[in-house]
Amino acid sequence: MQHRRPAAALLLGMCVLATAGCKAPEKPRYTVDTALAEQGRAVIERAGCAACHEIPGVAWPRGRWGPSLAGFGDIGLIAGAVPNTAENLSAFLRNAPAVKPGSTMPPIPITPDEARAAAAYLYGIDDDV
Repeated sequence: MQHRRPAAALLLGMCVLATAGCKAPEKPRYTVDTALAEQGRAVIERAGCAACHEIPGVAWPRGRWGPSLAGFGDIGLIAGAVPNTAENLSAFLRNAPAVKPGSTMPPIPITPDEARAAAAYLYGIDDDV
């Protein structure tokens, strides 16, 4: 049993070192265009995104099938797999299974411009709501 302790200590030390290098960004990752974000809220409401997701600023419905989108701009990966960039998010919003095979989110019939507007809303939630 004692021969496992050095391995556990090494693993703990590696975890501490790995997280010590993490720091909060010095500036926001995204600069949100508020007019575009407002258009995005309308797109999100029209597309029915809140039927599956809880979305701050969208009062009804408050879906529980998908994850809450509160604080979306702070997550590192979209659906736990895709780097959280505006381009990736726009593509994911339009056709999640094409971006992340196996995704349970269905393709949403919105245009590329509507997807960019919806992404702007999601990135601006913490700023405006």
